[in-house]
Amino acid sequence: MGPTFITLEGPDGSGKSTQAALLAEKLTEMGLSVLLTREPGGTPVGRRLREILLNPDVQLSVMTEVLLMAADRAQHVQEVIKPALENNMVVVCDRYVDSSLAYQGFGLLGDVSQVKAINEAAVEGVWPDLTILLDVEPEVGLRRHRQAASAAGRPSCSGRAGGLDRIEQRDLEFHQRVRDGYHVLSTLYAQRFVVIDTTGLEIETVAQIVWEAVEQRFKGDNR
Repeated sequence: MGPTFITLEGPDGSGKSTQAALLAEKLTEMGLSVLLTREPGGTPVGRRLREILLNPDVQLSVMTEVLLMAADRAQHVQEVIKPALENNMVVVCDRYVDSSLAYQGFGLLGDVSQVKAINEAAVEGVWPDLTILLDVEPEVGLRRHRQAASAAGRPSCSGRAGGLDRIEQRDLEFHQRVRDGYHVLSTLYAQRFVVIDTTGLEIETVAQIVWEAVEQRFKGDNR
């Protein structure tokens, strides 16, 4: 496997961060050079933007949110993702462009055209080779988040209700639009999407399905 860009997407609570880490670990065990990263917050600048974007006490207009997400991504591509790919690495990213299309496009604007145009400029042609969509009902995902935050004893910041950040705190209708949007994206970009329903599955089972999807997609790939 040569330079490869894999993204994990899905509604909140679908298990993206856990599965991204497990996948990166598995690839590393195979002797590959792997970079595990995330959005927002994959760079020092991005971490500052993440604090703004996810802080429940910060009020942002929809377009401000779109542009800040894109700014985080532009910095991430230039500083982290593109150099890693140029150095023949496998990049595993927890969220990428499809998150903006689903959350800000379908979830907030009801249309992806503006968000897509802005992000096309931000990524400068760096698109995933494979996108793994971990699907879950919004109610289930948000419940998982609350339970995980409680179990971990996550410290509460001002306004952080039930361990949920600014975006997670939006109403259930928003999260349903996000999930529906992901399904639209998986159809539009079927050539790079693999959809996995995580409902009722153990972490280890999902990890095995993810690994099988990666193996199948890059079998015999000598890039």
